[in-house]
Amino acid sequence: MSDLVIIAFDTEATAFEARAALVKMQQEYLIEMEDAVVVTRKDDGTVQLHQAVNMTAMGAAGGGVWGGLIGLLFLNPLLGAAVGAGAGALSGWMTDVGINDDFLKQTGQSLPPGGAALGILIRKMTADKVLAGLDSFAGKGRVLRTSLSTDQEAKLAEALARHGTSSSL
Repeated sequence: MSDLVIIAFDTEATAFEARAALVKMQQEYLIEMEDAVVVTRKDDGTVQLHQAVNMTAMGAAGGGVWGGLIGLLFLNPLLGAAVGAGAGALSGWMTDVGINDDFLKQTGQSLPPGGAALGILIRKMTADKVLAGLDSFAGKGRVLRTSLSTDQEAKLAEALARHGTSSSL
């Protein structure tokens, strides 16, 4: 079962930096994330989601390849690629994997204008090393919502609030 963690930041830049730090930790096999989305609230109140993976583009690319191959069978690879790319883009656009977009937009409404949040869906992690890797964000973020246990949530909140401390979940 995966755990959901949403951390609010005062600026968009800090949220994007935190996501980049988590992606780096994922490459080092310290954390395994299903999804990592930055939610921003503009000064006019609109909420925008910045997905780590663009499903529409991935669907179009995959559909174009498959459409081209099928088009080769019917001696019209360009038409097959075009139809495949369109169908792939549509299916990618309709696909919502990871954290529910409506839930993230609703959470984004609770942010102050100009604020941002990082939503993470975690499969597994080496908690003490992940918290140590997030030490540079201490004092910059606060926990908005989690599905962690009360003790784990308290340790995460403490790690984000105090600079220079390290604890383990």
